[in-house]
Amino acid sequence: MRSLSDGARLGLCGKRHEEGDLKMGLFLDFNPFDNLLCILLGISFTVWFTLLLVFIIVPAIFGVSFGIRQLYMKTLLKIFEVSVNHLTVSIIAKEPTSLEEEIKEIRRSGSNRDLDHASEFEMSDIFYFCRQGVESIMDDEVTKRFSAEELESWNLLTRSNYNFQHISLRLTVLWGLGVVIRYGFLLPLRVTLAFTGVGLLVVLTSIIGFLPNGRMKNFLSEQVHLMCYRICVRALTAIITYHDSENKPKNGGICVANHTSPIDVIILASDGCYAMVGQIHGGLMGVIQKSMVKACPHIWFERSEVKDRHLVAKRLSDHVEDKTKLPILIFPEGTCINNTSVMMFKKGSFEIGSTVYPVAIKYDPRFGDAFWNSSQFGMVNYLLRMMSSWAIVCSVWYLPPMTREEGEDAVQFANRVKAAIARQGGLVDLLWDGGLKRGKVKDTFKEEQQKLYSKMLVGTQEDRSRS
Repeated sequence: MRSLSDGARLGLCGKRHEEGDLKMGLFLDFNPFDNLLCILLGISFTVWFTLLLVFIIVPAIFGVSFGIRQLYMKTLLKIFEVSVNHLTVSIIAKEPTSLEEEIKEIRRSGSNRDLDHASEFEMSDIFYFCRQGVESIMDDEVTKRFSAEELESWNLLTRSNYNFQHISLRLTVLWGLGVVIRYGFLLPLRVTLAFTGVGLLVVLTSIIGFLPNGRMKNFLSEQVHLMCYRICVRALTAIITYHDSENKPKNGGICVANHTSPIDVIILASDGCYAMVGQIHGGLMGVIQKSMVKACPHIWFERSEVKDRHLVAKRLSDHVEDKTKLPILIFPEGTCINNTSVMMFKKGSFEIGSTVYPVAIKYDPRFGDAFWNSSQFGMVNYLLRMMSSWAIVCSVWYLPPMTREEGEDAVQFANRVKAAIARQGGLVDLLWDGGLKRGKVKDTFKEEQQKLYSKMLVGTQEDRSRS
């Protein structure tokens, strides 16, 4: 039994040895192909990251440009010129007039009598309010600020017009090539750059956080922030033109700008360092915030602290009193507006009494819509839309510093700064609160219209005393 058992064992070992030889032979047969595939992948990744390092990352570190993005923008403009031109006409075209003037015009058209000085209610006055209501529904100047800006010509992006690609074979071919270029080449490149920029920001700021406070730490922090933000700018293929750099915000001041997109921060921070103000988040954003605050005195608030206006004002005031700290970057609108207008500035940042440095930002919508509709798209979805656009092209104007004048309250100061930003950026200056994006109209706005009409009917106290 033992000899049979030994023989069986020898036979089994021989069979296993033959199977091992067979597997080794198969492995040797496929090994050259696998090695070639690995070599090709290695070469591809090496070439890819070498190109990124030489043409994008290193220039971003030193703040230089080879002009590739400008050439890319000019090429896109020529392509857009040969595409269809689609002019948009506004549904309602009207000149700005006052309530009293419009009601007088209605009264004249409905009667042969001169009613310019009539102080009694007329039935025809109802038509003014009816027309205003219909116009507000058809062409609401507030809610349309929270939707994508209309384009005069198609930019070959399906999201700007779904039907234009079917107009002709030429447009269909151009659109198809655009899809291949944007999603097959530009998107992977931009995602790689974005992860590189954010990863370097988290790692390097965390390392700098271990250094003792002093000039060396501040210098290294500023250089790291500038480098990483410039890499992130290139991840969006952002082409930015800065004007009047002599007015750039200085330490101990507050920089206020109109707000179109979360990338406004990257646009401004790639040209200068700022102390950010915002609410503490969780997840990846929370990791980034915690690493940044180790290297630079950013101001992050807990959710419960944001509602305490006095606490917020105190922390901002303490920051600007230290002239060695970076200027604070604030977007007083409190929400994103669609690049066509500037809405009401919250007065909180104008109550501190510090020098205010206004900045106007205007995006070119032909290359990509930078507006973030937060009620429609999440942050990740929005960033993917930005990275799959042609480019982000914008102009930034640094306006002269402004301070509160004698006898001027915070609201008046905020409106004066807002008007300057709107005028420089070619934006519409609106008094409406951006909070209407998610809320209802306040009763005070309704009462204001009632007061205007009542004043027209009964006149002022001086008019009644004269009569």
